[in-house]
Order: sequence, then structure tokens, then C-alpha cells
Amino acid sequence: MARTALITGITGQDGSYLAELLLENGYRVVGMTRRSSTATNERIAHLRDRLELVQGDLLDQASLVAALTDVRPDEVYNLAAQSFVPTSWNQPVLTGEFTGLGVTRMLEAIRQVTPGVRFYQASSSEMFGKVREVPQDERTPFHPRSPYGVAKAYGHFLTVNYRESYGMFAVSGILFNHESPRRGLEFVTRKVTDGAARVAHGQTDVLRMGNLDAERDWGFAGDYVRAMWLMLQQDEPRDYVVATGVTHSVRDLCRVAFAHVGLDYERHVDTDPAFYRPAEVDHLRGDSSRARAELGWAPTVTFEELVGMMVDADMERVEREIASAARPEAPAPTT
Repeated sequence: MARTALITGITGQDGSYLAELLLENGYRVVGMTRRSSTATNERIAHLRDRLELVQGDLLDQASLVAALTDVRPDEVYNLAAQSFVPTSWNQPVLTGEFTGLGVTRMLEAIRQVTPGVRFYQASSSEMFGKVREVPQDERTPFHPRSPYGVAKAYGHFLTVNYRESYGMFAVSGILFNHESPRRGLEFVTRKVTDGAARVAHGQTDVLRMGNLDAERDWGFAGDYVRAMWLMLQQDEPRDYVVATGVTHSVRDLCRVAFAHVGLDYERHVDTDPAFYRPAEVDHLRGDSSRARAELGWAPTVTFEELVGMMVDADMERVEREIASAARPEAPAPTT
């Protein structure tokens, strides 16, 4: 009998890639979505006839209990969150409710309804923040530098607490930055690849950026969801850092993206203090030795391949936008 997986945040980047992976492995996949007046299912549109969707909200404990009672999953992947770091300064309380307390509500619902389920929590390298050591592994202390990082640390420790207190199979994946063509336009990687595509197509001439010297450990989201799945296939629950172990600066990101379309980033990228964070996280680099040794996991896509993949996708999208805008509008019907 096929295993059942419940994914919160299935309409996001990671949720869509994880759904693809689980379907390939023969799972029944159920996505939990919030009731909304606008559809946000474009990332899973190609899977829609192979998925089930159930309504639920990390802000509403009763809806989680109802979803678990209805679905009866074998595995739960909690990917839903307010996940954009800059927004967490403008909406710190909402970020805490979704990204921190939402984990508590889900864990408590699981404990009440399906205590034997295997639970994955999406933790983040932003928990390390003002890093104490480089690279960072599972034993590195946290010093988060944003309300998002603080909320993720809360959810992380709650997952550890429920594992130790109730014997639940609950794990956290401490994932470093992972990107793809499905990444939201508000994130720095898509801002850069979209900007390069728009400059290449003559839609703009300048891309305004914040701190170009901030460094991140960037990998491909499709690789990272495989690590999530592998964590729930182990005999014992453990937390794992998932990272490439290689850092690049935002400047490197700009250089590679613009070079991919034959442009010099220095002619088109300007810095703007308005885009600087109140407290910057300067140097994140992950040590995924445990994941590589125990899960048999390794990244398959290089930084240059990832950026090229994203630029190509944005070039095609901008080209479609231009073509669509050039089409004459159909005349209004006459009565």
C-alpha cells in the first residue's frame, strides 16, 4: 500500500519539488493549503491531477487536527512559513505566529491525532545568523539576526523538544539557501536573474541591489528536497545540515547571471542603501558531512549551472511577456 505524505506549503518552491519527488516514489501526496480568494497554485499546476489538496492553516489548531484526521499521513513535511527575511522586520509578530508557533500547533496536532507519523521541519541556516564559526554544522550555536531567523530557531527547538519529550520521529533539516526557477521574484537570486533577463531584453538598464558582499551557500532546491525525504527514511530521527559547502557573494551571483547573457554586471548593477538589511548575515557556509555520510546525500547542480538554469527560465518568461504585450487586443464586443 502506498505511503501517504502531507506537505504544508506545497504551493511554494520546495513544496512543488518535494511533491514531484514523492510522486515519483509512489506516494499518495496531499498538500495543505490556506483558503484564499486568489489562486497561487502555478508551481503545482502540472501535478494537479496527481495531487490531493486539503484546507488547513498553521494559525488555526483545529484545522490542523481536521486535516490530519482526514488524511492520516505516514509522513508530514512542514514547509509552510512566512519565509521572506525582509518581510519579517515589517511583520515580526505574524512571522512568529506562522514560522514559530505554527510548528508548535502542527506538532501538538500530530501528537493528538497521529503520534506515529514521521515529521520533517524546515529549519534554516538563517538561525546561525552572526556566525560563531565557519563552516556551520549541527553543533554550531545559533545567533539569528532577523525575526525570521528567531522564529525558525523556535520551531527548530520545539521539534527537538517533542522528539525528546514524546519519542516522536521528528527531525529538522537545517537547509542553507536553495534556489530554482520556481523561486519567488522577491528573493535576491530571482531578483538578479530576472534583472539580467530584463536588461538583456532591453526592458531596463539598471538593477538596484543592496549589499553585494554578503555571502551565501547556494544550492538547487531539487537536490535539497531529496535530503528532506531521506531524513524520514532513517532508522533514528536526527537533525541534518544540508549545504554545498561552497560560498558565493551576491556580487558573484550578479557576475555569473549577467555573463550568462553576454553582459558585464558592473555596467548595469547599482547599490542602493534602501535594500540593506537592518542586521546583515555576512558569511554562511554549511558543513553537510553528516548528511553526506549518513543519508548518502550530495548536491548534483553547481552554482554556475543553477544560475544559468534560472537566467534561461527568466529569459523565456520575459520574452513571453514582451510577445504578449505586443499582441493587439481583441476589439470589444458590440451590442
